[in-house]
Amino acid sequence: MTSVDKPTDQGLGGARPQGPQNAQDSQDADTRALTQAALFDAFGGIRGTVETMVPGLLFVLIYTINKDLHMSAIAALAVALALVVVRLVRRDTVKHAFSGVFGVAFGVAFAMFTGNAKDFYLPGMIYGVGLGTAFFVSALVGYPLLGLLLGPVFRENLSWRTRNPGRKKAYTKASLAWGLIFLGKYAILFPLYWWGDTEQLGWVLIALKLPPMVLAVYFTWIFLAKAPPPIDVFAEMEAEEKAEAARRAQPEA
Repeated sequence: MTSVDKPTDQGLGGARPQGPQNAQDSQDADTRALTQAALFDAFGGIRGTVETMVPGLLFVLIYTINKDLHMSAIAALAVALALVVVRLVRRDTVKHAFSGVFGVAFGVAFAMFTGNAKDFYLPGMIYGVGLGTAFFVSALVGYPLLGLLLGPVFRENLSWRTRNPGRKKAYTKASLAWGLIFLGKYAILFPLYWWGDTEQLGWVLIALKLPPMVLAVYFTWIFLAKAPPPIDVFAEMEAEEKAEAARRAQPEA
């Protein structure tokens, strides 16, 4: 008869004692889950990306059918505003939806001003090139932009720069990946802006909206999931404050 007080080897399907390897696997799983949650929070996830696609998709669809710049622009702006209203009604986060509205509004204003439908896409393309360049250059100078963006989300702030070199390396690799992916995307789009027509540019831009973002987030997840866990500087500060309060509460000898 087997004692219940003594662990037994029950094969691959049985229970195993919690050892260092199991604890490390659990910590790695927690780190991966935290990384995935932080990425979705920072970049809006699939839903946020799709919401930024809808106004541009509607613009190019209407323009392809009737070549009416004003109708296409108004419809794109209206649906962008509607997406914000939906999020407000559902009490969801609206930061990504608002960024989409601002992007569409700039595009609409620019296209209306120039009278060229292709210019609806130009502000967003310029912003994308600037962002890709910022990712790339920031990684080269030792302040990877992704670390600056995700540090507060992970509650580590800038501790990765001096206290966690493994995470700095991961942020650097991820920022380089974002920079290369963004710049590669717009290396395809700008020739279409110069030499293609509005429909060609619009449909290719829609096709390139989601895959580069998914690829960049995937690389970020891979690099950060393999990096050391973040240092929770907020928890450290809270612990120091509690220790200081405890010291002050002790009566003097």
